[in-house]
Amino acid sequence: MSDPKNQRPVPKANRFVETEAFWQGTKAGELMLQYCPDTNQFQHYPRPISIYTGKRNLQWRKVAGTGVVYACTIVRVPGPGMEGRLPLSVVTVEMDEGVRILGNILNREPDTVAIGQRVELAWDAIDDETVYPAFNVVEG
Repeated sequence: MSDPKNQRPVPKANRFVETEAFWQGTKAGELMLQYCPDTNQFQHYPRPISIYTGKRNLQWRKVAGTGVVYACTIVRVPGPGMEGRLPLSVVTVEMDEGVRILGNILNREPDTVAIGQRVELAWDAIDDETVYPAFNVVEG
């Protein structure tokens, strides 16, 4: 990459919650979410215990990465290093697995993104080695 001062920050490991499976999944092009086997439900953001049972028997499972735009906004803050990246459409996606996750929409002009649109998983490069879940609109 060019000037290090203009790079986006890379996520750091969380010392309270084990998130290695999530980041290994991103490297493999797979979205991994925490799953509570006692209730057969996913949870996101990652936590040390199940939000449903309070137990520590969580699993990481690959999910399809499809869902619906639950909320959206447009980021229009100018800044060095962001040329060509703004304005940016940031959405909360209601995943088909029942959890909500934040991400960017990559394949549409921000003004055309709307609540209720179906989306599918895409990947947004933070730097040469790190990608983060993002989405593409697949209808509407």
